[in-house]
Amino acid sequence: MSKIHVTTQVNGDAVEFLCAPDETLLDVLRDRLNLTGAKEGCGTGDCGACSVTIDGRLVASCLVLGAEVEGSAIETVEGIGTADALHPLQRHLLEHAALQCGICTPGIVVAAKALLLQNPDPSEEETRYWLAGNLCRCTGYDKIIRAVLSAASELRGENA
Repeated sequence: MSKIHVTTQVNGDAVEFLCAPDETLLDVLRDRLNLTGAKEGCGTGDCGACSVTIDGRLVASCLVLGAEVEGSAIETVEGIGTADALHPLQRHLLEHAALQCGICTPGIVVAAKALLLQNPDPSEEETRYWLAGNLCRCTGYDKIIRAVLSAASELRGENA
């Protein structure tokens, strides 16, 4: 099977890779680009563990082929904050003890950031709805929702 050459941007950096026509973006990110934040939880787009954005649109990377992202801008959890300067979402998830095993956390961070870019002041109901595609088997959702709303408040410049 011949490989397909793809040129794209990942986390603001120009990237080129070769992939099989049937290789998922999730596999490309993890196996070819060594970006292991996105996780394969289900492989069917139902759990949100592999969430990334493509041109600002939230997607399950297990459902997108690597060849489909030619010319696109991809953001993964690795492009959100750093170990020395956490994004407010990451910091608030820690402060609210809203994570445990870490399988769902990268997808939740990516999805929550996409939400806050679209709606900087979401209600609890809107936040729950937006994150409904991200399954967490360890912490439940109340702490996650509180963390996202607290981060949203900070990002709006309010006292959290």
